[in-house]
Amino acid sequence: MEVKRQKPPGTKLLKRMSLYTKWLLSAIGGLTLIGFGLSVFSEATNLKHTNAPFLRWFLLGSYSLIMINGGLCVFGQAIIFKIKMENKKLIKKALKERAKCASKKLRITTLEIPKEEE
Repeated sequence: MEVKRQKPPGTKLLKRMSLYTKWLLSAIGGLTLIGFGLSVFSEATNLKHTNAPFLRWFLLGSYSLIMINGGLCVFGQAIIFKIKMENKKLIKKALKERAKCASKKLRITTLEIPKEEE
């Protein structure tokens, strides 16, 4: 029996999303992860200074660093989406200006026929 390769759930949803929505969700998600990771990190340092068992504060600190780095990655993706949005606007503007200039150059107002001298 052949096993069909299934796409992960949500790929169609992500393809249909606008860049603005992707940017907004990833920016909020990234900042939330960074903030949560920093608060867990402060808790891990507090446990270390109160002489808690090594494994407890070490695992909590490792978890916090994973959260902080994950948040930075998600926020970096948000920056990429924002740059794509800005580039899209600039390209539209440049094409609109190019079309405007091209229509001005091609416009013929009068047709002058030189008179023949006798």
